[in-house]
Order: sequence, then structure tokens, then C-alpha cells
Amino acid sequence: MDALQLDTVRISDDKTCLEILDQTLLPNTIKVVKVSRLEDIWEAIRLLRVRGAPAIGVCAGYAIALAASQIDTDDPVRFCEEFLKQKAYLASARPTAVNLFWALDRMERTMRAHLDKPVSTVKEILFTEAQAIRDEDVSISRRIGELGFALLKHGDGILTHCNAGTLATAKYGTATAPIYIARERGWSDLRVYCDETRPLLQGARLTAFELHSAGIDTTLICDNMASITMKRGLIDIIFVGCDRVARNGDTANKIGTSGVAILAKHYGIPFYVCAPSSTIDMSLETGDQIPIEERPPEEVTEMWYAQRMAPEGIRVCNPAFDVTEHTLITGIITEKGLCRPPFDRAFAELGI
Repeated sequence: MDALQLDTVRISDDKTCLEILDQTLLPNTIKVVKVSRLEDIWEAIRLLRVRGAPAIGVCAGYAIALAASQIDTDDPVRFCEEFLKQKAYLASARPTAVNLFWALDRMERTMRAHLDKPVSTVKEILFTEAQAIRDEDVSISRRIGELGFALLKHGDGILTHCNAGTLATAKYGTATAPIYIARERGWSDLRVYCDETRPLLQGARLTAFELHSAGIDTTLICDNMASITMKRGLIDIIFVGCDRVARNGDTANKIGTSGVAILAKHYGIPFYVCAPSSTIDMSLETGDQIPIEERPPEEVTEMWYAQRMAPEGIRVCNPAFDVTEHTLITGIITEKGLCRPPFDRAFAELGI
């Protein structure tokens, strides 16, 4: 099974439900769940059935279009009011990934721009806009892949953290996109090392699954093995994704990413963040302003274990993300170009 052939999320042909690849069941079970109620879509985002900043954005676009299609009114004022209620509800699913809010805001702008038309027409336009978000995500990921590929040499060892692959986007991924482009161009000598990414194991369950299924030389390592893997000279370059970028280049990504960046700095290994421009939040001056989602303690103490692996009553700290300071980042690869420090100036030059 080539993961590039899997759709992370799509609208059904009759536009009555979302079809979501349930990533909580991977790699052992490939199951597509069909959801039509907004509450179930909210839960799918919250419980990580669909995850990864770009994929969440695609899901949000489809979800609000689907929800809007179910609003039973021909009155544009009431339609707008109901739309905004549904938008606010969806936006509450997860706080850190800016693509969720970016996609919902884009859909709201589309809705408002066409309120002079019949509500039935507005509903169809929203579906068209949601599909455009999905199609653009594919081209954005490919462009990031091409720019990242230009940084590679034959025989390179690449380290990844979490899953910023095709399962986190509509296709190609962000951090894995350079690897897929290399495969398309006949390169077969790249080596990829996947951090397992505790506690949700996105590296083990998702990145390792999709790269291995694509026939790419892939090695899984525990998160605390990254340092010795770098010290042994096995890593030449690091690609990670991100969920939000501040104006100064600080980036929020899956917990543990900042530690990888610190190690990379120590060992002199280039560290690149692959970030669609939609993840760059110019309203935030630094990463200190990025909200960090706290996840349930059971993900640390019980998930994946046959029996509980920590004492009952123990306090658990489970932040889903950390912030990598811009001083640790070699470059941020967007679809508009490769940005190097100072990042605020680089973003401005690219019109972000």
C-alpha cells in the first residue's frame, strides 16, 4: 500500500458526508470513517482521526461547507448567523494549528462575498472553495518538496520528527515532500530516520508506515536516540513540519521538535522547517504568543499499553507542542521560497 494513494480527508461524491482516514488506527488498520454531523467532525479533529496542520485546514474547509449545506433557510441574514455559529464551534477543536482558523476564515470571506446571491448558490460556492483549498494544498506541498529536494545530496541521511507526511496533508506532505520528490526522480540512496514521537507515536505509526510502504529506506528510532544517531554521523539534514510560525521565525511543532533542533545545533546539522505560508502567523511577534495545547494524561500513562504503565494518581504534563526558537533554525521552506534569517524580513520579501 503506497500511502500517497490514500486520501486523508475528502468530501463524498454526493456531498453528504466527509470521508476521513482514521489515523488513530494506523498502521495496523486502514479504515475510512464517514461523518456528516458537525459534532462528529469536531471529535475527529480533536481526537486526531485527522491531524497535521494542512490536513486539518482541508478538513475544516470541507466541514464548514458541509455544515453550511445543512442550514435550513433561504434567508441570507439567518444563514450567515448560523454559519458563524458553526465556524466558532469548529474553531474550538484544537488551539495550536493555525490552518484550522485560516481555512475557516477563508471560507467565511467566501461566504460573505457572495451573500447577494441565493443561499443555494452560496452553498455550492462554499463546496467549490473547499475543494480549492484541497487542490492548492497538493501544489503547495509539491513546491515545498522541490525546494527541499534542492538541498539534498545523494546518500544523505534525513531525520524527521512526528508526521509531516502525506498523511498530514492532501498529498506529499511538507517535511517528507523532498523525499517523495527524490523518489519520483529516481533517487534510491536516501536514508530516513524517524523519531517515534512520544506519546502519540506519529513517527512510528504514521511516518514510518508511509515511507516504508513507499519503498524508502526507513529506520525507526526512539526519540531519545536522536543524539547518538547524529553523533554517529548518520544524519546530514533534518526536515520537520510545523503548526504555526511567528513573525520572528519561532515555530510551534509536535512536542520534542525543539530538542531535535538543539541537538542539531550542537552537532552542526542543518535544521529546516517545512511550512506552508498559511501556517505563518504574522500577527504573533514571537513564539511565546503561540497557545500550546495540553492533551489528556491518559495518552502518557495508558495509551498503547496492555496495562497502565504509571502509578495511579501521578501528575502528568502532556503539552502537544513546543516552540523551536528561530536562532536554532537554518531555514524555513515555504511554497513561495526558502526563507533564511532574519525571518521577518524574509517573510516580507516573499509577500507573506
